[in-house]
Amino acid sequence: MTTTFYDHWREVPRQLWRWPDFSPAEIACRGTGRILVNEPALDRLQALRDALAKPLIVRSAYRSPEHNRAVGGAARSKHLEGAAFDIAMRNHDPVAFESAARAAGFLGFGFYPRSNFMHIDLGPARQWGERFAPRTTAFAEDAPPAREVLADSRTLQGSGAAGVATVGAAGVEIARDVLAETRSAVEPLVPLLDTLRWILVAVALAGICVAIYARLDDWQRGRR
Repeated sequence: MTTTFYDHWREVPRQLWRWPDFSPAEIACRGTGRILVNEPALDRLQALRDALAKPLIVRSAYRSPEHNRAVGGAARSKHLEGAAFDIAMRNHDPVAFESAARAAGFLGFGFYPRSNFMHIDLGPARQWGERFAPRTTAFAEDAPPAREVLADSRTLQGSGAAGVATVGAAGVEIARDVLAETRSAVEPLVPLLDTLRWILVAVALAGICVAIYARLDDWQRGRR
């Protein structure tokens, strides 16, 4: 087995890293930044990624002994050898994922439906945990989803509402000034214009809040 240890993932020579869909940071210990490059395991992980043709979200790969103890890992966990990976099922059908992982050469499987990930390792052959319940909803296509049409974007809608309301509030101010010159004739309209101005200011603030929320929500979903 070809393995190489580095005190930190930043020390891994770029020219020696040959797994294009993964980075040293993804494979390194989450607690210490150390990394054990287990080439056979990473070869199988890359083969699995190629077979599924969609991203693998690695929640845990190599673990240093101290980090393994801190997270309650097994004393002889395959994570200590860099030969195990915990993969999120957020964008995968667990049944199809397991089948592809077995075909790629993984032998050990742990099922964690409550935490929505699956453990895979190089063996020995075994499995544990409660299997995932069948999913009735369709998964996203392999191709990335089309970006929002700009005219339908929540961000644009929120910004547009804020802009229209702001312009409207400014227009009310101008009208108020004009009417002030003829106050004696239209004095009853002035209170109504004050009320309209505050309503438009409230709409502008609501539009700004919608735009900010939409941008934060898109960022959290990785849609920026």
